[in-house]
Amino acid sequence: MRRVPLIYLASYVLSLLGNSVAAVALPLIVLQTTGSVLSAGVLSAATALPAFVAGLVMGVVIDRINRRTSSVITDLVSAASLAALPVVDLVTGLNLGWFILFGVIGALGDVPGMTAREAILPAIVRGGGLSAERLLGIRESLGALVMVIGPAAAGSLLVLFDGSMVLWITAGTSSAAAMLTLLIPRDVGAIPAGTGSASSSGREQLREGWRVLFRGDRFLLAVTMLNLVLVTVIVALQGIVLPAHFTLIDRPEMLGFVLTALAAGTLVGGGLYAGLGTRGSRRTWFTTGMLGTAAGVGVIAALPPMGVVFAGAFTLGLSSGLFGSLLGVLMIERIPEGVLGRVMGTQNSLMMITGPAGILAAALIGQFGGLAAAGATMGVVWAVAVLVALRAPALRNLDTRDTRDTRDTGTTREVAGHAQ
Repeated sequence: MRRVPLIYLASYVLSLLGNSVAAVALPLIVLQTTGSVLSAGVLSAATALPAFVAGLVMGVVIDRINRRTSSVITDLVSAASLAALPVVDLVTGLNLGWFILFGVIGALGDVPGMTAREAILPAIVRGGGLSAERLLGIRESLGALVMVIGPAAAGSLLVLFDGSMVLWITAGTSSAAAMLTLLIPRDVGAIPAGTGSASSSGREQLREGWRVLFRGDRFLLAVTMLNLVLVTVIVALQGIVLPAHFTLIDRPEMLGFVLTALAAGTLVGGGLYAGLGTRGSRRTWFTTGMLGTAAGVGVIAALPPMGVVFAGAFTLGLSSGLFGSLLGVLMIERIPEGVLGRVMGTQNSLMMITGPAGILAAALIGQFGGLAAAGATMGVVWAVAVLVALRAPALRNLDTRDTRDTRDTGTTREVAGHAQ
């Protein structure tokens, strides 16, 4: 593997690891500091809207400045928001207000950082000497590995060190990701020439990204809706259905093992696609992934005996690893490179609100209809989504690669006109 993709992947892992550790450690530190369970929930709710808005607005910025620079800045913002907490603790002491303030600042780095790393992918593929299938498959596998290691690392760090030291370590991880990204040549992150958006206002550029996503290529709209439904269903199962189920059977510790099985399946699925993704029909990969996710969700949603739940979680992870890697390849091929930041920023922002929506829906159904009804509803929703996706005209011809030179795409009207 060449130097640039290797640096990109290493930086991606460090950034994701920092976010994964912070996601586990920060609520626990808030709880230890304030002594209030409600405080952790308030912090999560208070940062959700800023994260959504930041994803939308920063997508425009990512399409206007060097994407390597965008990635570095967002990682440094995330690092600074974490490092500021122990400093404030030393000076004045921490309370919920400080956590919310720096949580909001951190939200300005997290979702935009994710978007910046996705927007630079086409350039990494072009200069990296490896196929998009291999790069996206490896990235999917590494992401799954981090999701296994991150929570365990957070727990271990909290046992070994106090909360302030854990925050310093986590901030250092994000800073290291930024320093690694600086090793990527600056020209790799350059905005494609001739996109025709440099003179547009920020508001017009934001509208342009929305038009590309929702009124341009029907493929992009179909994939976006499919991803949103999948996020809603998986988060509802992970956040409400499974925790409640294991609590009722007095085995709450099993949730962690099920999530590990899910991550292990994703690791294997991403690895398979990295090695074999260039072979065979993309439609075959898509169909296999979709049917596999339907089987996995259906098994988990039925709340069967423990061993069967593990098998369902692994199947879901394996299939989503294939499915996610393939969709990643298709997205960077079909989204005009000049609007990648705006389109992917919008997608990432929408995913930030669909997860909580899924949890709320599952909680309401579970409260009034029972846990089995909540699980069954999630299973039916995804089964319907799979059937619609397999029949959707926009998702049939996946093997025909887009012949447009997305580096020279000038306006949304050209994109929409070509799609029609």
